[in-house]
Amino acid sequence: MINVNPDLRPKVTVSDIQLFFWQQRQRKDVMFQDEMRRELSERILPFWKNLIDDANGGYTGYVDFNLKKNEEAEKGCILNSRILWFFSTAARLLDDITLIPYARQAYEFLKEAFVDRENGGLYWSVTYDGKPLDTTKHTYNQAFAIYGLAAYYDITHDKEALALAQGLVSIIEVCCRDEGGYLEAFNRDFSPASNEKLSENGVEAARTMNTLLHVMEAYTELYRVAPEEKLGSRIREQLDLFAEKVYNPEKHRLEVFFDRDWNSLIDLISYGHDIEAAWLIDRACEVISDERYSARMGRITEDLEKNIIHSAFDGKSIPQECEAGKVNSDRVWWIQCEAVNGFLNAWQKRPNEKWFLEAAKSVWRYTRQYLVDARPYSEWFWKVNAEGTPYDMPIVEPWKCPYHNGRMCLEVIRRGLDV
Repeated sequence: MINVNPDLRPKVTVSDIQLFFWQQRQRKDVMFQDEMRRELSERILPFWKNLIDDANGGYTGYVDFNLKKNEEAEKGCILNSRILWFFSTAARLLDDITLIPYARQAYEFLKEAFVDRENGGLYWSVTYDGKPLDTTKHTYNQAFAIYGLAAYYDITHDKEALALAQGLVSIIEVCCRDEGGYLEAFNRDFSPASNEKLSENGVEAARTMNTLLHVMEAYTELYRVAPEEKLGSRIREQLDLFAEKVYNPEKHRLEVFFDRDWNSLIDLISYGHDIEAAWLIDRACEVISDERYSARMGRITEDLEKNIIHSAFDGKSIPQECEAGKVNSDRVWWIQCEAVNGFLNAWQKRPNEKWFLEAAKSVWRYTRQYLVDARPYSEWFWKVNAEGTPYDMPIVEPWKCPYHNGRMCLEVIRRGLDV
């Protein structure tokens, strides 16, 4: 059993938050690696360690804005898979074997609670004690499990985890796609279902950029730890779909929601996804070591990077999105993280374009001031408004996880950045 800190749940007032913001603004810049290591060790890792659920398995699935845990909240598979990825990757990159048991906690719960042994694949969510709750089979969900399992295999060499990841690839390729690409949502028996889970802004999409992006990301991570020719071919097909169906060269962006024939359903630019996709596409090309794809996709990712820094970056941060020309000015935690990752990636490719490095630093300064929650035993706010005031939104729920902010810290460390 892993010992954790007691749950401290202070109530929050506006004056408390203002004080925390003031304290944050007094912190001076330090070298990127040092700051990211400290953010991991002093805030993100301790917070998620404290959510371990020894009684029921896995991790507690909900913490509200006032830091009150709901021990009986549903447990989402995406959250569990991202926790699995986070502790596995942190153990490897930080060379810290004490983190492996935390990864194992998520792994054991995934295989015991989320796997549908009758129909295959993973449920969307389960009850707090591991019983099927939302039995939707979503392609996006299967992908994140592959992502987490590949990272867990990388640090543990557990062949059972590798076999489960490879089996989920087979599920996606057999049950979750057609001749045109990847589909979205299915019932428990893999009959088609509505896709409201990954559709927003008043549309219901048959295909989404987001699902394609994270299937590619998952396959890339699995290929990195267990390369197979067939898996590499699938990654190339996914890159082709980005180049030919998703990327809009006239508007210098990725389209977001599509019908089954890849017709875009809405005039929307998702700033966070565009800059996230830019560096994940580059990463896929790097892992499969294909110069032809690196050259082809590199032109696209450079265009996306430059469009985001010119059209979305305000000198400090990145807004949420722009629909039909109207910008949503909220600042979301994960979007700032992906901006840091994407801008640093752009600068490393083209070191003479130092404005990308400066943009990454500026976004981190903004994030540190307004989105990092300085309260004891907390982590980060979900989002803030244009004035920097946080919304009363959960600190943890099925989508709020250590994947983006943890990955930002780990990416800086992985890239060896001390700037």
